[in-house]
Amino acid sequence: MHLKAFRDLGINIEEESGYIKCSCDKIKPAQIALDFPSVGATENAILASVLAEGKTVITNAAMEPEIIDLQNFLNKMGANITGAGTNIITIDGVQKLKDISYRIMPDRIEAGTFLCAAAITGGNIKIKNIIPEHLTPVLYKLEECGCILNIERNEIIMQAPKKIKAVDIKTMPYPGFPTDMQSLFLTMLTVAKGTSIVIENIFENRYKYTNELKRMGAKITVEGRTAIIKGIKKLSKANVKATDLRGGASLVIAALNAKGKTKIENIEYILRGYENFDKKLKDIGAKIVIEEGE
Repeated sequence: MHLKAFRDLGINIEEESGYIKCSCDKIKPAQIALDFPSVGATENAILASVLAEGKTVITNAAMEPEIIDLQNFLNKMGANITGAGTNIITIDGVQKLKDISYRIMPDRIEAGTFLCAAAITGGNIKIKNIIPEHLTPVLYKLEECGCILNIERNEIIMQAPKKIKAVDIKTMPYPGFPTDMQSLFLTMLTVAKGTSIVIENIFENRYKYTNELKRMGAKITVEGRTAIIKGIKKLSKANVKATDLRGGASLVIAALNAKGKTKIENIEYILRGYENFDKKLKDIGAKIVIEEGE
């Protein structure tokens, strides 16, 4: 979808031996119809067309809050973009952008990660500087699990039960349940009371991390896009490897629940998406150390 959008904008693309070569004298405006409301493809199409001469229209655009934030950021720089947050985005190209200062939006997936960490350990947590509306489907599911939530304008206070209840989730484009929360929620459900079903509708092959959870005693069966999770009492220590960003973070919260010391390798996946992850977890009671060289 990214490359199709670039080609629509007049960019020449050659795919050869695992490399993508792009060349273009001048980006031209275009009508871009995305086959799927991909966040990354929507953002790339916006970025590529913001300095084009003329009007570009993206249909079936992603509607995530991050798209709105990108629009606000670029417009402050002098761009002319409208429609972010809807499925049709219009970009009127400008000649140049200017330097600005900008505060980016709070990270809803990082907030969701800490909520799942509290839920899997039966703890309580307060998260500040968050926009609760961005996490609505996640908060609904946490309540369904038995968590008690107190939601203010820019903070969330959550008290988890000693044992969460099983729930079913389906990932969907925004405003549905976010695919980036799938692995974190599934990990939490490995110790839920009952059987949960998770259906991944966004990305294929996003269950690689479940093999690592099985090393920790989790009872998970994966069939295509569906994962069936039978809750157990507690996870066990193991040596595991992160396979991607969110899957790696999931192993960290699994380790918080596990009895004994768990070692997680390939943590570069995790560190690229979470700032001071170990320090923040220590601040709320976790026993976690990043070994030198890791």
